[in-house]
Order: sequence, then C-alpha cells, then structure tokens
Amino acid sequence: MPRRPAEPLPLAPDEAPKRAHGAGATTQQIVDTITTAIVERRLMPGTKLAEQAVADLFGVSRTLVREALNRLSRDRLVTLEPARGAFVARPSVDEARQVFEARRLLETGMVRELCASARAEDLEALRAHLHAEADAVLRHDVAGRTRLLGHFHVLLAQRLDNAVLAELLADLLSRCSLIALMYQSADAAGHSQDEHVLIVDAIDRRDAEAASRLMAEHLGNVVGNLQRHPRVGDLADVLRPAA
Repeated sequence: MPRRPAEPLPLAPDEAPKRAHGAGATTQQIVDTITTAIVERRLMPGTKLAEQAVADLFGVSRTLVREALNRLSRDRLVTLEPARGAFVARPSVDEARQVFEARRLLETGMVRELCASARAEDLEALRAHLHAEADAVLRHDVAGRTRLLGHFHVLLAQRLDNAVLAELLADLLSRCSLIALMYQSADAAGHSQDEHVLIVDAIDRRDAEAASRLMAEHLGNVVGNLQRHPRVGDLADVLRPAA
C-alpha cells in the first residue's frame, strides 16, 4: 500500500547534508534533516533548536528556519515555548501509556475484524510489508525500520478499507512517534518485527482470539521498552555538514 502523504520521509544519513547544506536549504530540506536526526537518535528530547544557530548551520534566513520549526511543531516533534524558543519535544512516559492504551482498544478490535474479512491480496500486502520490515531491521536502518514498524499498524486499518480508522490511527501514531523513534533499541525493533509476523500469522489462520491477544501483548511490550532518561545531544555536532 502507498505511504500516507502526511508521513515524513526521512533522508538517508549521507543524503541529508548534501541536500540541506551548501547553497542554502529549503524549508522542507530543513524539516527532513531535523526529522532524520530525531529518527536516528542524534537529536534527543529537550535539545534546544535556536533559530540563529540552525539558520547558520543551513545557510538560510531565520524566516525559513521558523517555518520549518512550525511544521515540526505541528507533527509534534518540536515544542515551541514562548520567550524560550524551540526544543525537540519531550513527551512524558505517562502520555505514551495513555496513547498506547487508546491504540490497544482500537487495534485489538481491528485485527478481529481482519480475521473475518482479510482477502488473499490483503495478506499478500501484509507479508510484503513484513519482508520490508525484516530487511530494514537486518540492515540496521533505524529510519526505515521505525517508519515501517509504525506504518504496519496503519496498513492493517487500510486493509479494512476504513479510511476514518486509518486516519485516526495515524494521528495516534504521530502522538507517540517521537517516543518510538527515539527510545526503541535495535533489540526492541527486532522483537516488534517478530511480533508483527505472529499477528499476521494469526490473521491468516482466522484466529481472532490469538490475533487480539498478540496485538495487546505487542503494544504492551512497546510501552515496556521505553527509556525514561534519554541524553541531550549537541546541535552543531548533529546538524553540521560532514567534513
């Protein structure tokens, strides 16, 4: 299934500096580069994104930086604080638990519905997605695996042909995306991918009880893997172009 247009597409680590630096970056390139740094855990919660510092690093005006920060704020990746400036968002673990509980209520019912209605083409799409996930985990592609592991849940809703459910779930995912992007270790990502395989296997067997139980356990495991005390990195070291 095609990726939702609203989802950010992070740049590869070696591509971001080439596009975002040099003759001056566009607003979208600044957004992409900062998003990539967050995805790859090089920009951590609480890091200050001073407008002038970012403008100097990208060779652009503060106006373009302000536009980029506003976009990132709408995606809940950046927090804008009056008189203090912009910071990489620092969502609380309690907020994450509430969001995951809402997802549990939605997604356990969603997989039950899929057990009753999934067609051959639905299962084929899910298997193809699982293959892409496994490949990203194996290659230690942090940005790719994070995007794919999150999109798996939206894909389930899309295979139900329920656009409203898919949109609602995508919004819930965005609320916990920063936590998943920044706190998920390689081991946790591998476990998540294994759990996705088990969920699809249960859907394939039309085993609604197992699919619902596995989804609840999966979301519970993701919450259990959250780290409480991430580090804060240096902005210039993260965003300056490679030598």
